[in-house]
Amino acid sequence: MKLAKRTDLFVMMFVLGIIVMIVIPIPKPLLSMLIIVNIFVSMTILLVAMSTKEPLDFSVFPSMLLITTLFRLTLNISSTRLILGQADAGSVIKAFGDFVISNNAVVGFMVFLIIIIVQFIVITRGAERVAEVAARFTLDAMPGKQIAIDADMNAGLITEEEARKRRQTIEREADFYGAMDGASKFVKGDAIASMLIVGINIVAGFIIGIAMHHMPFQQALSTYTLLSVGDGLVSQIPALLLSTATGLMVSRAASEDNLGTDVVSQVFGYPRALFIVAIVIFLLGVVTPIGIFPVLPVSAAAAIGGWRLQQKKKQSQVKQVEEAARSQQAETKKPENVFNLLTVEPIEFEFGYGLIPLVDSKQGGDLLERVVMIRRQLAIELGLVIPMVRMRDNIQLKPTQYAIKLKGVQVAEGEIVMGHWLALSPGVENPAIQGVKTKDPAFGLPAIWVNQGMRVQAEANGYTVVDPPSVIATHLTEVLRRHAHELLGRQETKSLLDHVKTTNPAAVDDVYPNPLSLGQIQNVLSNLLREKISIRDMVTILETLADAARQTQDPDVLTEQVRQALARQICNQFSVPGEPMAVITLSATIEEQIQQSLVERPGGAFIGMDPAQAQRVIARLQEESGKLQALGKTPVLLVHPQLRLPVRRWIERYLPDVVVLSYNELDPTVEIQSGGVVNL
Repeated sequence: MKLAKRTDLFVMMFVLGIIVMIVIPIPKPLLSMLIIVNIFVSMTILLVAMSTKEPLDFSVFPSMLLITTLFRLTLNISSTRLILGQADAGSVIKAFGDFVISNNAVVGFMVFLIIIIVQFIVITRGAERVAEVAARFTLDAMPGKQIAIDADMNAGLITEEEARKRRQTIEREADFYGAMDGASKFVKGDAIASMLIVGINIVAGFIIGIAMHHMPFQQALSTYTLLSVGDGLVSQIPALLLSTATGLMVSRAASEDNLGTDVVSQVFGYPRALFIVAIVIFLLGVVTPIGIFPVLPVSAAAAIGGWRLQQKKKQSQVKQVEEAARSQQAETKKPENVFNLLTVEPIEFEFGYGLIPLVDSKQGGDLLERVVMIRRQLAIELGLVIPMVRMRDNIQLKPTQYAIKLKGVQVAEGEIVMGHWLALSPGVENPAIQGVKTKDPAFGLPAIWVNQGMRVQAEANGYTVVDPPSVIATHLTEVLRRHAHELLGRQETKSLLDHVKTTNPAAVDDVYPNPLSLGQIQNVLSNLLREKISIRDMVTILETLADAARQTQDPDVLTEQVRQALARQICNQFSVPGEPMAVITLSATIEEQIQQSLVERPGGAFIGMDPAQAQRVIARLQEESGKLQALGKTPVLLVHPQLRLPVRRWIERYLPDVVVLSYNELDPTVEIQSGGVVNL
């Protein structure tokens, strides 16, 4: 156990020992043992490379390649020192030389030369090229993979934790293939160095043998050729194994299993191909002078293998059908499956099959990416993390129709004319612009669906031309903005508090769980979102709630206190920078009538004005707000603080776009300009 815990120390000592071996001579028995260790390590690495399912399962391979290459070159240096100095490099090198040369130095040298050629030209250069291309394509594919992960997460196919793991995997793949691209250069350099070392050993050894050891010509040639070839073999065999492992690691990116399983399932997994090969091989023996004897075993083996594989596939198909039927029956009987039917998605976007090209990224659709941007935009604008939008096709809808649902209930719908653009009228319609008349689904403005030829003409005449994905994205954004308060539940509120607590724990601890409960905080935040007030400044909101909660816990009163604390933000939100904020006010008579008609109830105050009188007031307010909207300004109604909330609830159904502010919510630095007075 102690040795296992100190593996890092052993690795460091091993690498340092390799460096020391370059300088210090080592005895022949130790050299022979280290050569066997080198062969052992190379074989192990090759088998592990063949057994891995994914390259990242063997992510340490580039580092191992560098260490083993350095180790092998160090052994070459040590063996060269012994060959040139003592004309003897140990039993292993001598045995390899004797086995290959077999009393014929020329043939043995040619065999060694062929091994060198195969190693350097075929395997090493091929692995180097594959590693370079794999690294380049992996880096180029990173942005697309990141976008696909965001799209899957937005569609609800994966969780944020799974998305984070996938992003980490992509980064590790890029690092791995980048490292492999560099590591393959080690293998190439090692092959070149081995050829040079063998050449030096033969030439220098021949000269040393004759000049210094006074050997006869034939003995010197035989001795140093044998030792040089043996040294080259014990070096090149591990190098060949590692080059093969390198090629396997960088060329198996598309594999889903280990090499053995892939070979059996993919190469020998087609019975028809084996039958055809068996017939062709048999005819080759009958028609040509080859004869039956060499081809009959191969042909019979192919035919038998194809027949057995065909039977096995039939049995497997029958077994899969039976297991699927049993599994389906077992699943339907589980009581928890009934509870799965009760799940209601917060947001759903359903579309007809004609709109699939807008959603499917393989067909060039970018709607999924737009939904990701919508969630980010609303998070910045409202301070609320919108739940993931579940997107699915619905055959019950028209092919070009879509529907937006909140908690299982449809709240909006629209229809797209594919191949056309939506041209929004600039205010004065041009009869020359022809198309399918409609209304903008987001704002209800008059619009026309125009084709490609009419699109340029519409833009030239001042029309705002929008493509179909932008139409859907804008509509979805407005629906989510309008119903944001419905998407804020207790769990979402708790998540917001947890987020704030990471940076401002005091602000959270002072208000939750005492003096306010989670539900009371949720009601206040929901009231703000109902009127499109951003809750992004949670610290200010919580600090205001902590102070106000000592006097009251009424959510409506607390909301008004928070709005006053957010006066600067609210005024900035509903005014144009550099221009005075135009506001509509009520005449003294109408404001007095509203004050007198207030009715207090446990659920809050409401206005009990005469219906006919109320309709006239709302009609006049609609006229005044319409004037401001025509000028491109947000209609703002300024009222007494006591009347703000009742008036807002009173006109919300008729004039949802009118912002109701109280005098206490005006920022002193904002210039106010009268935009109209409502009177009778």
